[in-house]
Amino acid sequence: MRQTGAQATRSVAMTTDDALPGGSPTPALDVARVLALLDASRHSLAALAAAVDLASQRHAELVALYVEDIDLLRCATFPFSCEIGAQSGLTRPLTSASLEASIALQLQRVQQALATAVAGRDLHHRLEVSRGQIAAEALTKAEPGDVLVLGKAGTSERWGNRLGSTSRRLILEAPCTVLLWDERHPFRRGPLRWLDTRGNDPAQNPAIPTIPQWLAALFDEAAPLSARHAGELENLLAHADAGGLLLHRGELESLLREDEEVIARVPLPILVIP
Repeated sequence: MRQTGAQATRSVAMTTDDALPGGSPTPALDVARVLALLDASRHSLAALAAAVDLASQRHAELVALYVEDIDLLRCATFPFSCEIGAQSGLTRPLTSASLEASIALQLQRVQQALATAVAGRDLHHRLEVSRGQIAAEALTKAEPGDVLVLGKAGTSERWGNRLGSTSRRLILEAPCTVLLWDERHPFRRGPLRWLDTRGNDPAQNPAIPTIPQWLAALFDEAAPLSARHAGELENLLAHADAGGLLLHRGELESLLREDEEVIARVPLPILVIP
């Protein structure tokens, strides 16, 4: 019987390997865990691939999170609820039974994607399935030492270049570093850009924020980016095809106040630090 409480949680799969190939012991972890929030969308599956690579490099535990959206399930209880086909445009009644079947199918896809992503790797990994509000569940599970890997857009990707509401909340509230991934732009190693808004007065702003060396090692040298506003940032990065962008949460909040979708249009992975 499937649990229906908002806090229902179960562990679906776990693989543990205590040594590297050849029998050498696994090095000590310098990151608690790599968390990947999955919903079977293209963006989340691309984020899963990035999370697997990151966890493998650091010999850290990979925790894939799948949350059965309780808000969506509640919608099915209304007598007027219906769903519209993304391709056909046809409407049909939205029932609890049909929604449960859809969630079960999506979970199967997530399980298959995780199994494929970790195949052949010596990697501690597990899939945690819970039922609740997606962002709230992810925030409950994330801890300060973790890295949370997200796709920029979840199931909202079909509506174009938009930052998903779940991703937006998590990058603004997560207690840990967040790596925001974009499926449309394959990752290429390059500079890790950071916002330098000091102008001619270096005392106005501190130097590049400190991030763990293992995370910085994913990129080449740190590169200051002179951008004070969202429009300047977008113009400077319009043709960027390698590396990433580092934002302190306060900088992110300021950018989103200016332009809610500027982050969605940046064609690079984005690291957000608390």
